[in-house]
Amino acid sequence: MAEIPIRSFSIALVALREVDDSAEVLLLRRNHTLVGEWCQIAGAIEEDETAWQAALRELKEETDLTPTRFYSGDICEQFYEADRDAITIAPVFVAFVDYAANVVLNPEHSEFCWVSLDWAEDMVPFGGQRRVLRHIKQEFVLRDPSPHLQIKI
Repeated sequence: MAEIPIRSFSIALVALREVDDSAEVLLLRRNHTLVGEWCQIAGAIEEDETAWQAALRELKEETDLTPTRFYSGDICEQFYEADRDAITIAPVFVAFVDYAANVVLNPEHSEFCWVSLDWAEDMVPFGGQRRVLRHIKQEFVLRDPSPHLQIKI
C-alpha cells in the first residue's frame, strides 16, 4: 500500500487592518508562483526558525509591515499537490497592522489591495484559502480572538 507524504514546510499569514467595526484583509498579486493570482502572504520556514518567526519574517519581507498584534490563526491551510503527490499543511497566522501603515511590496508581487473578507473570498483562487478567510472572519473579526492564541513579539 502506497502512502501520500504529508509536508509542512511553509506558513500562511492573513494581514488585517481594522476599519470601524470590521476589518480589511491584505491581498497580494503574485509575480512568480501562481502568476497573476491574488493571495495572502505565504512562504517557507527557514532552518532554525519557528513557524511563527517565519510568518513575521515573510510579512516584513513581502510588505514591510510590522504587526501591532499577532496570533496563531488556530487553523491550517492544506492542499494536495499533484506534481509532488503530496499533501501540504501550512499553519496560518493573523497579523493586525496599523490602518495607516504603508505597504512596500517586494519583487514577488506586482500589486496589493485591502478588501473586505467577503470580497477577498471571491478574489483568491482556492477553496482552502476561502475556508481560511471565513474562519478568520468568524474568529478574529466578528469576535475578539482568544488571548491564548496571541503570540507576544
